[in-house]
Amino acid sequence: MGGHTGSTGPVEVEPMPGYLDLISRASTVMLGAWRDCSTCGLELTKRTLLDNAYITWVEIALFFFCAFLWTQIRWGLTESLFKPLARWCKLLPKDAAKMPESAWKLVFYTMSWCYSTYLLFFSSYSFFHDPPSVFYIDKVQAKLCNVYLQCVSDSDAAPCLPPICPDWKSGMSVPLDIAIAYLIQGSFYGHSIYATVYMDAWRKDSAVMVVHHIITLALISFSYAFRYHNVGILVLFLHDINDIQLEFTKLNIYMKSRGGGYYLLNDVLSNMGSVSFSITWFWFRLYWFPLKVLYATCVSSLQSVPNIPFYFFFNTLLLALLLMNIYWFLFIVLFVVKVLKMKEVNDVREYEDEDGSKAAAGLHRKPREENNDDDAGHHNSAQGKHVQNGISKEKHL
Repeated sequence: MGGHTGSTGPVEVEPMPGYLDLISRASTVMLGAWRDCSTCGLELTKRTLLDNAYITWVEIALFFFCAFLWTQIRWGLTESLFKPLARWCKLLPKDAAKMPESAWKLVFYTMSWCYSTYLLFFSSYSFFHDPPSVFYIDKVQAKLCNVYLQCVSDSDAAPCLPPICPDWKSGMSVPLDIAIAYLIQGSFYGHSIYATVYMDAWRKDSAVMVVHHIITLALISFSYAFRYHNVGILVLFLHDINDIQLEFTKLNIYMKSRGGGYYLLNDVLSNMGSVSFSITWFWFRLYWFPLKVLYATCVSSLQSVPNIPFYFFFNTLLLALLLMNIYWFLFIVLFVVKVLKMKEVNDVREYEDEDGSKAAAGLHRKPREENNDDDAGHHNSAQGKHVQNGISKEKHL
């Protein structure tokens, strides 16, 4: 890790590696760590968990409260704003059924990504430009550490000052601004596990989406408890931007044919959104994520903290996240091929709707009709149907 573990010179930002360098160095370091871990097993895992996990009951209670709060906020915005807006815009029934979900996600991800952008680019944190710095506290202190190391390596030097090496340490305090980001994101993904199953439209990748939310929540929870919060902020920043573009594109797809007409502006915006989404997906999730985050967690972490806890556990989760990003990139490739062939932007993850009018029945029926249909909705659920946003689909979980 540039400067930080060396014996001379000031701290310098280590150049970002290439794919081959990442694979070579990460595999070498991880295999070496596995061979050296002679005591690895359940007993070590249990002891490490008890010695290094720092989370309070108050924080756990706040997580469940905020997850419930997100669900209530989404329901309130859907009923009071998103559904009336869909009716006012006279969206096609199948689009009106899915519009509230996209609108809600666009609002949340825009807010959360702007906050993580502020933390990474408009505060004192240098995690994006210097990813290995997630495992030490301050560059100035790191320079002092280098001064000490240079001093003790020089036999003719005067007596040296005590070392000031600010590496990551177990139980270190989490800055308030990062703790707030973790509470927002963690509780949202707790809500999202429930929402994907019971509130969102069911899609071809919904089962994978549930797994994604569980892995993401595990990463957020454990990274907070074991004080990998600096890495977590970088991971969230690199992933949230694509959700903004995805939901923005979908909303413009729904809007371009509102009222039975055709709106060129929304068509252009949907095409621009799909292009930017495809590019940034690769750039943020398949380029920056492995070369910045995985390199820091696989290689730089052991250079800074040789006995860092749950090294294999966290890197396994991050690698699983990368594999899911690759899986969804295949959908993007299919999407691009479909656009080139059909000149039409649609979500290739959606099931084909046989009856569009039924898709948005919940949006356009009168309140009295909704009450009369309650029993029918329960009947569908009893038969194994998955009723979401007015769309009845077979459960695929």
